Amino acid sequence: MRLLGMAGIFILLMGCEKKISLQELDQINGYWEIEKVVFPDGQTKEYTVNSTIDYIQYQNLKGFRKKVHPNLDGSFRTSDDAELFSISIEKSTFRMHYTNDLSQWEEKIIGIDQNHLIMQTAEGVAYHYKRFKGILEE
Repeated sequence: MRLLGMAGIFILLMGCEKKISLQELDQINGYWEIEKVVFPDGQTKEYTVNSTIDYIQYQNLKGFRKKVHPNLDGSFRTSDDAELFSISIEKSTFRMHYTNDLSQWEEKIIGIDQNHLIMQTAEGVAYHYKRFKGILEE
């Protein structure tokens, strides 16, 4: 009986998940700083200082993501390395698909707004990002 109740709560919570529109997806463009990682077992790893920032550029369901290093003057150091991705839409859910010479993986976009981004791996690890603001912007 308890198992049935827990299953019902899980289904209810999944049904309440906010759907993301294609227009909201445009907010993914820009610089993102990791805030925390939530593991499937509920453990959380907080990030208070980040030496690298993720830069995401997206248009027409394709884009790239790269690591950049912020400088004190507001500029960024970067390399030419970037992970290319495509986005698929499955039942009002957006998934970012990455492929490179060594592997392929995907991340589900769980939530997005002007200042926050949450993505989840196939293993259930949720990455919480906040919009990056440089030292001069704070």
